[in-house]
Amino acid sequence: MNEPVTGPAPVLALKDVSKSFGAVRALQGVSLQLLPGEAHALAGENGAGKSTLIKTLAGVHQPNTGDVFLDGRKVVFHGPADARDAGIAVIYQEPTLFPDLSIAENIFMGRQPRRSLGRIDRGAVRDTTAALMKRLGVDLDPARPARGLSIADQQIVEIAKALSFEARVLIMDEPTAALTGSETARLFSVVRTLLGEGAAVLFISHRLEEIFELCTRVTTLRDGRLISSQPLEGLGQDDLVRSMVGRDLGELYPKQQADVGEKALSVRRLTREGVFRDISFDVRRGEIVALAGLVGAGRTEVAQAVFGVDRADAGEVEVNGVKLPAGSPTAAMDAGLALVPEDRRQRGLVMEMSIERNIGLTGLGRLGRGGMVRRTLERGRAADWAVRLQLKYSRLGDSVGVLSGGNQQKVVLAKWLATEPAVLIVDEPTRGIDVGTKAEVHRLLSSLAAEGLAVLMISSDLPEVLGMADRVLVMHEGRLTAEIPRAEATEETVMAAATGLAGPDRRAAA
Repeated sequence: MNEPVTGPAPVLALKDVSKSFGAVRALQGVSLQLLPGEAHALAGENGAGKSTLIKTLAGVHQPNTGDVFLDGRKVVFHGPADARDAGIAVIYQEPTLFPDLSIAENIFMGRQPRRSLGRIDRGAVRDTTAALMKRLGVDLDPARPARGLSIADQQIVEIAKALSFEARVLIMDEPTAALTGSETARLFSVVRTLLGEGAAVLFISHRLEEIFELCTRVTTLRDGRLISSQPLEGLGQDDLVRSMVGRDLGELYPKQQADVGEKALSVRRLTREGVFRDISFDVRRGEIVALAGLVGAGRTEVAQAVFGVDRADAGEVEVNGVKLPAGSPTAAMDAGLALVPEDRRQRGLVMEMSIERNIGLTGLGRLGRGGMVRRTLERGRAADWAVRLQLKYSRLGDSVGVLSGGNQQKVVLAKWLATEPAVLIVDEPTRGIDVGTKAEVHRLLSSLAAEGLAVLMISSDLPEVLGMADRVLVMHEGRLTAEIPRAEATEETVMAAATGLAGPDRRAAA
């Protein structure tokens, strides 16, 4: 459904834009209109063409065919500087500030106001930055160094930098992926302030509830083609998902029945002073156990201590009855433990390496002899897992960095599943990936559990927790406050325990 946009003229528009990279047609005849004072969502699965469209608007790519219009006039951006000078700014998921410079210095880097003799007018830099922060309704000290700022504050600095260029179009690419609920609310408040001043916002997020909260229109891409551009009013999440994936998604949480077997992972009184205390739980074969809680509750830290990345001060971890030495990931891997980390780019993958090399990293000892890796074995192992996980790629020798976020996550899973673990710990397994790939990951985890794998899943996505877990362990401020069986797990019971309203007496026996 493509409805004509009426009302104010678009600030920025694409008309019948196509872009190809060799034989890959990334965009095919796509049109888009961004109106002043409107938040417009861009939706689609990974690989749908969203990134290419963003880079076309930002001047990184020039279309092969089609036109870009600014205030109704045809324009050609020869590079990002042209787009920036035209008032177009991109706010990425991971800001790129200079950590040792102040907020004010980051905002005006390379274009500081000068005094008559050419010296930098530091007072003007500071005062202008303070005025920008006041305009955004945010209390940040212009003199504060960027190092140590939260991701949320760094994004505010990037928005302030965009305003200093008098940007009228803000493109926000997954800006909330690493934010807490309160930080997201503050960011949305800032965005609404900009909308009230007449800015146009293009908003990209895999969190559909955020699209419906912030935006008034949505454009959906699929396989590089425009599927629809329509108002969100009257549209449901199921309707949007259907347009994104081209089919009824069915069960987003395809939980298979599994026979629960013996204990595979046993954690007893695990403690790391100042981080978490007295953590005890079991995970059995065939079972998916979710570790839930608010950001900062200590869930990731528990997983890292179980795997040996961080050394616990007290407590024991056993895999299949074998006690693990503290602080030894090698011993954990040898015992059959695998950890898929939360940050796949920084801790799960070597982004400069190939797909096949990343998948092979956990099995170097089995892929060669005399310190030399046999490429045929490495490639065969990677090809096998690429088929099993339905990985979308061009060549196994390509850098893993060219893959979409969902396919990068599959590579991390392949890397660890290739070790044939008894226990798989997955930390935020579907963060930052589209709904279609989420369903694939959920289906994979469910089938692995049905085959007898023990799965410990850490997730901040409450529907994911409720949809996939056989039991839910809830943490609050470094302690386990509840253990809830699947039949009793609801948003209310989990959130009550996550906020400390339900005490340890709510726990059931493992």
